[in-house]
Parts: sequence; structure tokens; C-alpha cells
Amino acid sequence: MKNLSNLLLLAGLVLAWACSQPAKKEEETAATYSNPIDVEFGDPYILDNGDGTYYMYGTGGGAKDGFATYSSTDLINWKFEGQVYTGNTDSSWNEKWFWAPEVYKRDGKYYIFFSAQWKENPTNEEENFMIGVAVSDKPTGPFKDLYDRPIFNPGYPVIDANLFVDDDGKNYLYYSRACYKHPVESEVADWAKEQGMYEEIEESWVYGVELKPDFSGVIGGPKLLLKPPTRMDDEQAEWESRSVTSNEINRRWTEGSFLFKKNGVYYIMYSANYYAGKNYAVGYATGSSPLGPFIKASNNPVLQKNVEQGGDVTGTGHNMVLFSPDSSKMYCVYHGRTTQSGQDRVVFIDEMHINKDGQLVVDGPSTSSKPLPFSK
Repeated sequence: MKNLSNLLLLAGLVLAWACSQPAKKEEETAATYSNPIDVEFGDPYILDNGDGTYYMYGTGGGAKDGFATYSSTDLINWKFEGQVYTGNTDSSWNEKWFWAPEVYKRDGKYYIFFSAQWKENPTNEEENFMIGVAVSDKPTGPFKDLYDRPIFNPGYPVIDANLFVDDDGKNYLYYSRACYKHPVESEVADWAKEQGMYEEIEESWVYGVELKPDFSGVIGGPKLLLKPPTRMDDEQAEWESRSVTSNEINRRWTEGSFLFKKNGVYYIMYSANYYAGKNYAVGYATGSSPLGPFIKASNNPVLQKNVEQGGDVTGTGHNMVLFSPDSSKMYCVYHGRTTQSGQDRVVFIDEMHINKDGQLVVDGPSTSSKPLPFSK
């Protein structure tokens, strides 16, 4: 009996010890994540540094009069690295409203392209946005203006720079003409006026232009690539006009463009509607050359709010595309809002792919558990 009592005591001690150990949750052992990522940024852009480390840049994110960055080795857990570029100085060409940075690594140097308000403003325009470029020896900065001026002045305010290098080594700059003082005639504008909503509708359009190798200026004139539909029966008109038809604002945007090449086809993604509203959404168009012509896709929008489907994500837009090191996988990196984040923009990363018909598909917006990016 004594031996039995000892055995029972030992079993009880083992059971008590086992029960005292923390249970291993499935999410602690599985390689998964869920959106949004714990970074409050607008217009996110991720640089693959080529050494296993990624750097994320965006609008806001703790920076004053400039931009900050975060670093990560798994694309999910991010470390704040501090401010990397500071404008609004005595020597800078810009003074405020720093937006949409994108950073590129070239020959051991890092170049940050961004939008800001130009100090040179003789007519005192409210929106005098231009695109500039700064350079650094490190992805964490400090970045210093490459020139004491914007890259170029097309004669209207511009935002949302995106750089693409084609197979022949030529550089192309994509940007959006701001809506400011750009009223455009269209059936949507006529409808809004008839409804007593707005007297005019301003629009932003996406342009592309070849860029000089030293980023000092452009080669030739900009080419118009994308703009909102003129006719209301256009298949793109409904989703690209929601900011107007919902009586949100008297503007239609085509902005936040991002160009990449896949299977010999040039894909240009873009955002439409008010960036601060729930209807911000993403579409794309395809072409056979870096400057088009581009044809908008029939499955647009490929990324939009999901509240009508029971989700809590709105304001999805201004995306970039991140490729795995072997280019076998693509991820759409974008900002959005959730019920919890309120008006703060947070970062999402969702896998995207191109199907056998050449259609681009984004698996989002998602908030459920998913395998880590680039996992098998």
C-alpha cells in the first residue's frame, strides 16, 4: 500500500507540474500572421535590402517634416529606426506636407523619392506639390537632397512618385497630377451638378515620363496614362466615382500608381477615390510598354472595403508590390483603416497573384490568420 501511495503521490506531482506549464498556443508554433501589421503608416513602401532585412517607409509614422523608417527580417515584426529624412530647413527646397516616400537601392546608394510643398510659390498656391529625391549611404539615412530643387516642374502640382527600371536600363517616373484647380467635364460632373451636389468635379490623372539616369530631370514630355472615366456607362465609372456619388467630396482621384512587369506584360496599379474616406480602392491596367497605352482591367477594383461582406476594413489603397527573392510570390502592401484604428491608417500585407488569364488578384483585405509572407 505504501508503494501505491508513493506512486499516486508522484503521479499527482507530475500532473500538477504539467498543469502549471503555459499551454503552447497554435499561433505560437505556426508560421502565421494577421493584418493589420503593427505600423501606423499611410502610403507604405517596403525596400528589400537584399541581406534579409526589409525597411518600410511611409507618410507619417512618427516623422516631423519628413520621413521615418522601420526595419524587419520577417515583414511582420517591425522595429522603429527613427527619422531618415528631414525637410523644411533653410537649405531644403520644400517646406511642408511630406507624402508617399519610396526608396530604391542603386550601386550601393539609397535614393528616396517623395512629394512635398515647394517653397518657390510666387502665386501663393494652396497646393504647390512637387517631387524631389534625396540620397543616403544607408537605408536608415540620413538622406540629403540630391538637388536644391524638385526633379522637374510640369506646370501643375504633382504627387506620388514611383520609379520603374525597364530591362534596357531606362528609368521611368510615374506620378499623379493633383486634383487642385483641375476641373474636368464628364457625365459624372454633369450628374453631380444636376443633383445640386457640386458645381464642378476636379480630377487627378496619372502620368509617366522617362527619367534621366542621374535623376536630375526628365527626358521628353510626360505622357498621360490613366484618368477617371468620362462616361457613366463605362465599366470603371461606378467604383472610381464613389467619392462623388456618395457626396463625400467633389474630386475623383487616380493616384498612388505602381508599375511592375510580369510575363512580358506591364501592370500599373492605381488608387481611386478620397484617400481619407472609406471608398479608397485599388485597380490596375495593363500595357505592352512602360508608357502604355494601358487598358483598365475588367475585374477592377481588386482591393476595396469589405464592410458589406461583414468585415471591418475600409479605405484600402496606395499600394506597392513586394516580390519574394526568387520572384515566385508577390505581395500587395497597402494601407487601410479598421474599426479599431479609426482614422489612423495602418499597414496590410496580402498575397497577390496573376491567374492563367493574366488577371491580377489580391487576396484581401484580410484580417484572419495567414501563413507568413514568402513561406512555402
